[in-house]
Amino acid sequence: MDEQHLKNRRHLSTEKQNPNSYQIDKKSVEEILITINNEDKTIATTVEKAIPALTQTVNMAVESLRNGHRIFYVGAGTSGRLGVLDSTEMPPTYSAPRDWFQGLIAGGREALIRSIEGAEDNPKDAERDMDEAGVTKGDLVIGIASSSATPYVVGALEYGKSIGTKTAYMICNPKPLKSVDVDALIILDVGPEIITGSTRMKSGTATKMALNMISTTTMIRLGKVYGNLMVDLQVVNNKLVDRGSRIIETITGLTYDESKTMLLKADGSVKTAIVMALKSLNREEAILALEKANGVTRSVIGDVGGL
Repeated sequence: MDEQHLKNRRHLSTEKQNPNSYQIDKKSVEEILITINNEDKTIATTVEKAIPALTQTVNMAVESLRNGHRIFYVGAGTSGRLGVLDSTEMPPTYSAPRDWFQGLIAGGREALIRSIEGAEDNPKDAERDMDEAGVTKGDLVIGIASSSATPYVVGALEYGKSIGTKTAYMICNPKPLKSVDVDALIILDVGPEIITGSTRMKSGTATKMALNMISTTTMIRLGKVYGNLMVDLQVVNNKLVDRGSRIIETITGLTYDESKTMLLKADGSVKTAIVMALKSLNREEAILALEKANGVTRSVIGDVGGL
């Protein structure tokens, strides 16, 4: 990125002073909290404006996963950490294969727990990290950069495009500081931060909301949800055994104890237990029925109890 672009950062919305927080250091604790909260109230409306671009991104994500490819979140600093967070939550929540969603962050794993802000300045590092992760044609690369000018993210998107990936660019400014050829441009224009330039605040919140929307909607479209119940969750602890049993109870009409027993018979798979109960199948038969239905529970059991 050239020197002129770097100078122009002062014109970024996320770098401007917020008039609603002038002299915030003179306010009481309660007044500071109210000021922050008032700004946060605007974020959902901002994300709503991005729904067309988010829709396009979800459609690309579903297509990639259905065709055996993957989704890569790429970011630096807070943006990178949020991408890693969202990708990490997919396997336990939806029993998604661990390689479906992956997060790449400038500076690598150490940057998750320690600030390595200088790592974002080298676009070639993104190319190296993507090669090491095995990014290939058909994957979806979602670059996340509040400033819309992070060299690491821009480099990832440009490299992804060059090798045939689909690309989406999530920014928190009205337009990219540096134009990038992408398939979807997700604009989350949250305006100036309460603390000038602190994009871990409104920008981070908007980014978290948008990533949740992308991954959750993608999982719904791939049959990981029945009604509004996460039937494909991975039972890995006592909390999830309880949740899984209650989901089975709700859908099948079994008692809680019967549902828990069925869950154990299904080797911890909620959707397998549901099919076993409602279709009177053994575990192997239920798994086969779900495989034939591409994992979509509703295609096997139909509509149950208005769900």
